[in-house]
Amino acid sequence: MNQWRSWSAVAVIGALALTGCGREEGSASGPEGGGPIDDAPATGEVTIWAMGNEGEILDQLAADFESENPDVTINVTPVPWESAHDRIATSIAGGETPDISMLGTTWVGEFAATGALEPTPEGLVDEGDFFEGSWGTAVVDDVAYGVPWYVDTRALYYRTDMAEAAGVEPPTTWDEFKTFTEGLQAEGAEAGISLPPGGFDSWQYLAPFVWQEGGDIMNEDGSEFTFETPEWKAAFEYYSSFFSEGISDPVRLETGEIEQKFISGEVGSFFSGPFHVGLLEEQGGEGFADQFDVAMVPGTDARTSFTGGGNLAVFNDSENRDASWKFVRWLSEPETQIAWYDISTTLPSVQAAYDDPTFAEDPNLSVFADQLEDSKAPPAIPTWAQVSAVIDQELEKVTRGDTTVDEALAAIQGQAESIGTGL
Repeated sequence: MNQWRSWSAVAVIGALALTGCGREEGSASGPEGGGPIDDAPATGEVTIWAMGNEGEILDQLAADFESENPDVTINVTPVPWESAHDRIATSIAGGETPDISMLGTTWVGEFAATGALEPTPEGLVDEGDFFEGSWGTAVVDDVAYGVPWYVDTRALYYRTDMAEAAGVEPPTTWDEFKTFTEGLQAEGAEAGISLPPGGFDSWQYLAPFVWQEGGDIMNEDGSEFTFETPEWKAAFEYYSSFFSEGISDPVRLETGEIEQKFISGEVGSFFSGPFHVGLLEEQGGEGFADQFDVAMVPGTDARTSFTGGGNLAVFNDSENRDASWKFVRWLSEPETQIAWYDISTTLPSVQAAYDDPTFAEDPNLSVFADQLEDSKAPPAIPTWAQVSAVIDQELEKVTRGDTTVDEALAAIQGQAESIGTGL
């Protein structure tokens, strides 16, 4: 999850990063944690901030932890997503952080740079238990801060009735994808695919095409941005072709609009996460579940999709460090993650949870499980919000025909280098 934040909050984070990054200049070892966490029952009080719907319902799951650990009390504070980033930034600046906070995956780099987050204790969890792309969202400069709690990825939703009438199969390659979306249009869809033409977080839809080509946002050691590359050019040109060829409308459809246009047949396909399965079945009414399906994203060298979600981090100023990490560890256990899905419908971050029939025997959820095996996140750098905003702006210029792909990539590269990584 990645939400708007005010420029004042960005300024606070920038100042904190300069004065309290948590590691001395030239240090190769990075910040040190506070030692391992034992297996004794948790005790005392723990305060956790959780965002959105998760914050409203986490107390249901926390009650199970309290039953297993009778001497601990978990206090859940719900925080709206739209104010969460600023509230965390303010709490860090004022030295009034909770014990634990849920973090949007693209926030970890920012807050880790302030020195406010404690590195994940050695042996708390096994990083190999998590999806590789998801675990990477918790790692900044080779140091893990917290753990992935739940994950999100995007797959292709499409109208099966239109595809069958057009005689096209779910696409696996870029060429097939173009033919597929054109086929959906031939069967009455105004837009064969709905893609955001630019604007906030459009990079999340563009970046997978770069990854599918074998490109990336930064070089292997994270020292340089790599926007002026053949892979980025190919991705930009392919993405923008859906607008220049009239396959995607040049209008961004938000949640609430996309469902209705998909149900009506005005939109033939779109990329989204697993939450849309339930929304479409509910809003489409009886029988609509038989009119759509979900498939992995198409690709070239790979079929990589975007991964996001929510992470859990413990603050250095926690007044109950051990119990906090014990709660985080418990939330990462496969059985707990399955129980959490039953309550929240958010996907587990731990791979073993997908062996449960809840996921293994559900045709739609199993697609998302497969997609998570090939999914990536942006680099966990403190400045990602600023860099990604430049991508969003330049993508919109390209899809509107106001600039060329080469000019856009040069602008992104130049501004990204000026912004820097913040590390």
